[in-house]
Amino acid sequence: MGITAAYMVPHPPLIVPDVGRGGEKEIKKTTDSYERVAKEIASIKPDTIVIISPHSIMYGDYFHISPGDGAVGSFARFGAPQVAFEEEYDKEFVVVLESRLYADDFPGGTLGERDRELDHGTMVPLYFIRKYYQGGKIIRIGLSGLSLSDHYKLGIYIREVAEDLGRNTVIVASGDLSHKLQEYGPYGFDPAGPVYDKKIMEAASEADFGGMMEFDENLLDKAAECGHRSFVIMAGTLDGVDVKTEVLSHQDVTGVGYGICIFEPGEKNENRHFLTVLSERVKSSDSAPYVKLARATIEQYVRTRKKLRFPKDLPEGLEKELPPEATSDRAGAFVSVHKSGSLRGCIGTIGPVQDSIAEEIISNAVSAVSRDPRFSPVREDELDLLEISVDILGKPEDIVGPDQLDVKHYGVIVSCGSRRGLLLPDLEGVDTVEEQIDIARRKGGIDPDEDYKLQRFEVIRYR
Repeated sequence: MGITAAYMVPHPPLIVPDVGRGGEKEIKKTTDSYERVAKEIASIKPDTIVIISPHSIMYGDYFHISPGDGAVGSFARFGAPQVAFEEEYDKEFVVVLESRLYADDFPGGTLGERDRELDHGTMVPLYFIRKYYQGGKIIRIGLSGLSLSDHYKLGIYIREVAEDLGRNTVIVASGDLSHKLQEYGPYGFDPAGPVYDKKIMEAASEADFGGMMEFDENLLDKAAECGHRSFVIMAGTLDGVDVKTEVLSHQDVTGVGYGICIFEPGEKNENRHFLTVLSERVKSSDSAPYVKLARATIEQYVRTRKKLRFPKDLPEGLEKELPPEATSDRAGAFVSVHKSGSLRGCIGTIGPVQDSIAEEIISNAVSAVSRDPRFSPVREDELDLLEISVDILGKPEDIVGPDQLDVKHYGVIVSCGSRRGLLLPDLEGVDTVEEQIDIARRKGGIDPDEDYKLQRFEVIRYR
């Protein structure tokens, strides 16, 4: 067996009549679609129902899978304690999944249980499913602060375990869309809200799972979406097969988007291995020799924990591609690493520390993937998805004030005594000089009322 169907559903507590007390009538279209989904699941009679919930336990660098024999929960916090659930977990599935993640050094498992009770992101789907189907054990999986591609990869692991165990398995990706669709809504309005809802519903209707992994993080933040990472995990469970999609409904009458879709897996399709497609595109985009040097350094270090020896360990032909100044000149350099559009590590030097630009890049590339305190070290399974850029810094120059800065053209250094913070130019999400100075100041631990000095510098950025 394996994955027999997948569903994208919302989780507004008000859809439960004992909670909504009439308010559920505003989203009747969503209710009707939910009923359709629940009846279809009942007809499939799954052995295992995997529910992916944004309101389960969440960590920044780890996927939590609920442990134990099972869990209970109710809508008591929403004024309806009589609507309650007692669910049994598929322990064998969880054990096999966790073992596989551990063997591959993938950050997920049953550690860190803080609250055993079922969350409403899990219970709203169960409210409808249990009306028509009492069979099947559940698995409850939370989200993480890791990249979208990591969420997709977790989905691939789930599919593999379902197939290996011969489980008839359905996936329920629980999540609301944007929470900023209307001024009268609980979170107000942002133009990004309708943009996100339109884009995610289009991606769902076309089963564009590769596109789901490439949503801009700024858009996700501004739209205040809830379920995108749930949907991406679900997409991963359908990797490598044709998918028939049916969009049942989309509503935004409460100021929050509710979308319901059905996904039916079909025959194998080698063109739909979207992590492979993404990694091939990322690596083919490397054109600058300095970026190739940084990538070679990173790949060798992550795989062997040994620093690349220059020029002895260079890939064939790369030494000839490097410009003469790579070995003759010295300069500060920053190596920035992104994954799925999100920063994964960035370390650099304001001025030269090593004997050459090439050695500066090598040293900072190692640090970017292993010593950036904001992130866990890069794993080997991430290497093919890393986007790398290298900035070579010009000499800093003192300036009188902010009017001599240009957020696109100049980086900034804010100094006060021995403390200083730096911010590179032309960074996504940094649109004003004031923002640029403020971020650099905070990075240096400098208070806004202190007497600080400003410097600017230019960079040559290689991608």
